Amino acid sequence: MQNRIVAGIACLCLGVLVFSTQDPLIKAVSDRYPVMEVMAIRCVVALPIMLLLVHRDVGLGALVSRNFGLLSLRALTLFASYTAYYLALAALPLADAVALYFMAPLFIMVLSGPYLGERVSWQSFATVSVGLVGVLVMLRPGGGMFEWAALLSLLSAGLYGFAQMTARKLGATESSTVMSFYQNGVYLLGAIVTALVFMVVDVGHITHPSLRFLTRGWEWPTTGDFLMMASCGVIASAGMTLLSQAYRLAPANIVATFEYTGILWAPLWGFLFFAEVPHTSTVLGGVLIVGAGLFALNARQSEKVPA
Repeated sequence: MQNRIVAGIACLCLGVLVFSTQDPLIKAVSDRYPVMEVMAIRCVVALPIMLLLVHRDVGLGALVSRNFGLLSLRALTLFASYTAYYLALAALPLADAVALYFMAPLFIMVLSGPYLGERVSWQSFATVSVGLVGVLVMLRPGGGMFEWAALLSLLSAGLYGFAQMTARKLGATESSTVMSFYQNGVYLLGAIVTALVFMVVDVGHITHPSLRFLTRGWEWPTTGDFLMMASCGVIASAGMTLLSQAYRLAPANIVATFEYTGILWAPLWGFLFFAEVPHTSTVLGGVLIVGAGLFALNARQSEKVPA
């Protein structure tokens, strides 16, 4: 069991690092192309990679699963989660969007009790409260600087938490590659359907970066932009598989805390690619959110050590 937990943590940390490299690429094209075009190109590139991974792991026959409904529900939840997150990236500094998204592990810790039957201590509930204080510090309500796109990051965090708890539930019978294949397939279908909706529905003139990223018409990308979007397919294939494997191997309320390693990469990419310097409130709020999660992990581990 201990080896599975260590392996799950390693997969999680590596998956977070891999996925973090996708954020600056998507943010870089968010002012020229719609999010569904970016997602569709990413998924088309990832499709043959995912098929190969499934074939080598469990065989293509495993894609015909008795858990089709739950696999599809998880994938649809992640489609909504990542769409919300990408829309937030278009309007927020990279560090802000990522720091708010890191409420996800706290959501997982609390919900793992009623959803998975895992024991959740009072310390875990207390740390969620501290994390919410961190969110308020970052959002600065009443300070005249509130950006509603920040709520998209929080929505994404909640949906992501539910989806990864579902991965834990599916882990006994489904491989991480099968879960990732379903995820990629639903992303592609969802991107096409959503794009068709906005081709038919006239939403009028929209100026907010997040809504423009959602409703903008498709355009043929330049070679450089296409390569950036296509590279996200390779990144996503590796990242989805690693994260699914992490939650498949280890208890959700343990491995989730290591999602916080991503806080190391967001400010770095934001500074290197967009010359973004995190606001003081972003740093303080991020410290509260991350500190809350780390305290919850320590409390969880202390419960397992006999007095």
